[in-house]
Amino acid sequence: MHFKRNKLEDAQLIHFYRSLLLPRMIEDKMLLLLRQGKISKWFSGIGQEAISVGATLAMESNEWIMPLHRNLGVFTTRNMPLQDLFKQWQGYASGYSKGRERSFHFGNKAHYICGMISHLGPQLAIADGVALAYQQRGQLKATLAFTGDGGTSEGDFHEALNVAAVWGLPVIFLIENNGYGLSTPTQEQYHCDNLVDRAKGYGMEGVRIDGNNILEVYETVKGVREYCINHQKPYLIECTTFRIRGHEEASGTKYVPKELTEQWSRKDPIKNYEQFLVKEKVLNEMQVATIRNEIKDFIDSVLMEAIQPEPTHFSIENEMADVFAPTYLQHLTRHDQLNHPILSSKRFIEAISDALRQSMVLYPELIIMGQDIAEYGGAFKVTEGFVAQFGKQRIRNTPICESAIVGAALGLSLEGVKSIVEMQFADFVSVGFNQIVNNLAKIHYRWGQHADVVIRMPTGAGVGAGPFHSQSNEAWFTHVPGLKVVYPSNPMDAKGLLIAAIADPNPVLYFEHKALYRSLTGAVPDEYFYTPIGKANLLNEGSDVCIITYGMGVLWAQEYQQNHPEHSIAILDLRTLAPLDYESIKQVVIQTGKVCLLHEDNMTGGIGAELSAWIAEHCFEYLDAPIMRCASLDTPIPFNLELEKQYLAESRLEETMQKLMHY
Repeated sequence: MHFKRNKLEDAQLIHFYRSLLLPRMIEDKMLLLLRQGKISKWFSGIGQEAISVGATLAMESNEWIMPLHRNLGVFTTRNMPLQDLFKQWQGYASGYSKGRERSFHFGNKAHYICGMISHLGPQLAIADGVALAYQQRGQLKATLAFTGDGGTSEGDFHEALNVAAVWGLPVIFLIENNGYGLSTPTQEQYHCDNLVDRAKGYGMEGVRIDGNNILEVYETVKGVREYCINHQKPYLIECTTFRIRGHEEASGTKYVPKELTEQWSRKDPIKNYEQFLVKEKVLNEMQVATIRNEIKDFIDSVLMEAIQPEPTHFSIENEMADVFAPTYLQHLTRHDQLNHPILSSKRFIEAISDALRQSMVLYPELIIMGQDIAEYGGAFKVTEGFVAQFGKQRIRNTPICESAIVGAALGLSLEGVKSIVEMQFADFVSVGFNQIVNNLAKIHYRWGQHADVVIRMPTGAGVGAGPFHSQSNEAWFTHVPGLKVVYPSNPMDAKGLLIAAIADPNPVLYFEHKALYRSLTGAVPDEYFYTPIGKANLLNEGSDVCIITYGMGVLWAQEYQQNHPEHSIAILDLRTLAPLDYESIKQVVIQTGKVCLLHEDNMTGGIGAELSAWIAEHCFEYLDAPIMRCASLDTPIPFNLELEKQYLAESRLEETMQKLMHY
């Protein structure tokens, strides 16, 4: 191994040595504790420290890094207190994730480290979002994202590189090619000669280096960082290295040829760098021993205190409170507090555009991202004219890669920038599902990071668009703690709820029914106002029966009431599906005693099932009849208009209500 010190002073070289040695010696201690049964699991980075340490040393301390399992050197080089790291690994309440996460599945904003999730690939797109925030502010900064050779097979890798290249973002993508994804060797992962060759396909530069040479890693990343900033372009680095231990300790290394392990053991990054320092007379053997003893004593002293069992302070209240970030809307005017508002007749789509436009003015950094939303104005023309007013930097057309765009939105949140993502159709959200349910939804609970993202979801049937442009998929997300789900049924709420969603620091799925865009008109205040998330709206008082519904179901219920004036029907518009307004639900059940749960979604697993269970559990004594659900068929939604009509819940509302009324 050949080391080039270039212009590095002796003090810097020694600092690099200490930085390299610390994570190795911590790992040695952790493996000992694992054998003693004092910790439960460990992902070893032994043999790969030069990459984590060298790359982190090359970045500025206020630039975000997205590490993975084997990057302890990132955390230690960023000077995270060792006692806090030990508490994190022990799952203590005083750890970074309050006992909710393990090992390296956590982040910390003060140290500009974004915690990983087990799916690996989503980290890369978050780096895109951070870099976009830097770029929008004119900051001369870059961001660094790690992946492994196995991770490059994931779609997220390709989407993230493509977005960074198309948008010209200062992102360093760093591949740790250690030869194996758990037990799968690289020849079963890819067939190109080198992973760095993939850079050309995305129109970016790349380089392949010795990942066990800390000076080569440091100088390369330092130079690449300058390139990314100066040229406002991404860069791909492939670091060749080797994982000496197993994927995690329980998996072992029997699948690795013995001669391969012996070959890479001779390339140990610490042993070789240490020999270089002694040869260069930067250190002598006595000083090396002294440094090792100092680090050992430091680790032992911290561990002795940190590993002591601590009192458990877990509570259900604290767990529930941390699912969402606190929402403060005191600076906004609520819909029912408007003083003599000026009302205008607006179509549903115009109310949504109003909310977007006024929010873009209120939040000067707010970015809207989506396919064809710029000059074209979006598939439904919701953002028509926005580019002329706000510019293409804030109204951003995206490649067709939903996962990367949702990840980029989360990256913007890391830098305190709000964003809105438009799914061209709600159906297409499935290819961004992982980012939403595992990254956006859980990040505040895991380590207190806001996910200040709104995802607009054009949804619903009635337009003969078939199985992939018409389905109702809101129930997919009501099951996921950490997501808010809203679904307006009229222009007033369309504006107020969208404004509330944008103001909210939590991830919000905002469903907007396509068939209502230009068919429904209502009086909407011109002023900027919000409608509270989590509050249902009793649209119609009644005593015979209640219809609890939302979205298009509200219009079906209202039409049914008009056609049946002989019945006194209470209509409750949920407006928010997560969190639900249980108090309003209970009150309308008490008032009527008979309940119809109406929704456009399929019957099985729809929100009606959850409501039915809750009402049966909490309001059973007030019921005068079985709870009845009226929902769409348990089939994919068909294209033919007659088939679609037959599919929809509306076609069974009369039958359901008659059965309920005459029970």
